[in-house]
Amino acid sequence: MDSFLELSPWLFAMIALMACSGFFSASEAALFYLRPSDRQAMKSGSAGDRAANELMDRPDRLLSAILFWNLVINIAFFTISSICAIRIEERLGQSSAILFAIVSLLAIIFFSEMMPKNVAVLQPRKLASAFSIPLSFAIKVVSPIMPFLRSVNTISQRLIWPGFEPESYMDVDDLESVIEHSADNVAMLKQEETVLQNIVQLSNIRVDEWMRPRTQFETFRPPVSREYLVKHGIPAGGYLLVAESDSLEIEKAIRLDNLFELPDENIEKLGESVLYLPWCSTVAEAFEKMSHRNREVTVVVNEFGDTIGILTIEDILESVFSYSPSRIQRVLDMEPIVEIEPGRWRVPGMMSLRRLSRHLDAEIPETSCVTVGGIVQETLQRLGKTGDQCKWGPFELSIVEAGQRGHMLIELSILNEEDSEPTEDNE
Repeated sequence: MDSFLELSPWLFAMIALMACSGFFSASEAALFYLRPSDRQAMKSGSAGDRAANELMDRPDRLLSAILFWNLVINIAFFTISSICAIRIEERLGQSSAILFAIVSLLAIIFFSEMMPKNVAVLQPRKLASAFSIPLSFAIKVVSPIMPFLRSVNTISQRLIWPGFEPESYMDVDDLESVIEHSADNVAMLKQEETVLQNIVQLSNIRVDEWMRPRTQFETFRPPVSREYLVKHGIPAGGYLLVAESDSLEIEKAIRLDNLFELPDENIEKLGESVLYLPWCSTVAEAFEKMSHRNREVTVVVNEFGDTIGILTIEDILESVFSYSPSRIQRVLDMEPIVEIEPGRWRVPGMMSLRRLSRHLDAEIPETSCVTVGGIVQETLQRLGKTGDQCKWGPFELSIVEAGQRGHMLIELSILNEEDSEPTEDNE
């Protein structure tokens, strides 16, 4: 008991040093794990958010300071650990001293390195904001010696690795080697060809052909609670779309599958701004702007500025890496074209005219519409209902199901040439 009381100040000092080392380890992991979108949002956030963003503007200075403090703390920790081990050996023997040294080493590895970094990568934005202000103070303390540390680092690099140069991610020779070894792989060549074709098609597909229509997603007005999400389930597409407080226009989007933890209330505060594009923009333009501005959701608007759909980054990637990309299968989880009998097919109203023409290998009349449902409404001059029929070019269209949210199932058949004049009935 006397031995423990004698060592207790040293043990408390070791615990404090472990806590300080854990702080710097967690700070390093949290700050360097921030995504570009996180940093963009933190620019206009709280004081801690802004401080974290400023620290990441000079990552070399930040990392040097963190490593310096960790080195000083670890040296102090093992110095105190050695003092304690010597005193334990004097009183309890060599075996107890060795055991204490091993426990001390494992403790600082787990509590100061492994656990803090694992926690930090799960909640990087929250911890980066919380730690940024005390970390800024710690960096200012060592600022006078930072030029000396950089000089030592530069001299050591020139003495030990005078010819050291950063290695490029992939050289041209590496690419040629990959192509050479994959030349005989028919499956790989087919996949590469499909991806290249899909990339080229992005510049020809309008966003209103590939978007999720307004009727196929739900927007939430703030405040949004976790209880409401649990009750109603995860929204389609995995994104929580937050509307403006005084309208149904989308203001923010939250990718729920990227979040480790949701607050009980005011989930909309985690949202990121969305991009707005007109219906006539191409998917390639949308992808370029989303990549440049670090946005994951684009809101598609019509000529009046009203929201008609959304396009997510996952929608675009699916269109590139899928052998046969289909908006219907992605949004409605159903086959886009089902052949009922020779010369007769069943398609959803969302069916793209471009895809229909390619599937049937038939020319279609020129039109400003992009879907079969749009053709039906344009021909009938009203919203379609179950049982409506109309003729459009070489096709006869019959609505077999009309849902309340605009979803339609349409049977399509090819007419004889003498019956191909556009007409409408069921008025």
